[in-house]
Amino acid sequence: MDAARPELIALDVDGTLLETGSPASPRVRAVVRAAVEAGAHVVVTTGRTLLSARLVLEELGLAEGNALCSNGAVHVDISTWEPRALHTFDPVPSVGVLRELFPDMVLSVEKVGIGTWATGYYPGSFRLGEFRFVEDRDLGREPTTRLNGWWPGGSLAEMVEVMGAVQLPGAGWVHGEHEPWLVASKHGVSKGWALERLREQLGIPHAATLAVGDGYNDLEMLSWAGHSVAMGNAVDAAKAVADEIAPDVTADGVATVLERWF
Repeated sequence: MDAARPELIALDVDGTLLETGSPASPRVRAVVRAAVEAGAHVVVTTGRTLLSARLVLEELGLAEGNALCSNGAVHVDISTWEPRALHTFDPVPSVGVLRELFPDMVLSVEKVGIGTWATGYYPGSFRLGEFRFVEDRDLGREPTTRLNGWWPGGSLAEMVEVMGAVQLPGAGWVHGEHEPWLVASKHGVSKGWALERLREQLGIPHAATLAVGDGYNDLEMLSWAGHSVAMGNAVDAAKAVADEIAPDVTADGVATVLERWF
């Protein structure tokens, strides 16, 4: 990858492009735009919802191309902000499993481009668009792209232990880095899966793909890429599968990588 400029660049948001709650640095914004101007397909690939990801894309100054939101379940055209593909599942069976395991868990579902329906408040939520309080039964009124769970009654380690090898019906799940969060998506859907579909559509050689991330939801993406980079602040599991470790997000690690070519 030092010799060949990447043609498809997948970039995670929180912990990679920026610190959660802070804007991307001028250096990061500049190199991302330089990559786009050079003809590379820069694809923001995030666990955020469409509405939340849009804030980041607009801040970066990107006005066309593709973005993959909700861990690959939502593929959006950023020139129109209309979804190109939605990968949904019936959340009802998973809601039942999670409610039995975690009676006090706050559950929520994404309404793509509209907002969020939730059974209660949860910390750090991006309450964009409609935010509606609902009962468990209302979460399954229609298929969803993602089912979130936040467990106020325990820690991340306790949540992971309780979940163990639990399989949610028709869905896969991934947990957060620090807080007792989990996100469920349609079985088989991940950032890496969605990026491979996009790579095929764009006709880009696998060897010309680059991915940069830091979290558990980036593992499939990092394993997929022709060259993968874990941030210095990444979880150990991400560092273990990556080809390279970049500086921390606070040191503009993603810019350090991209500036080799752009």
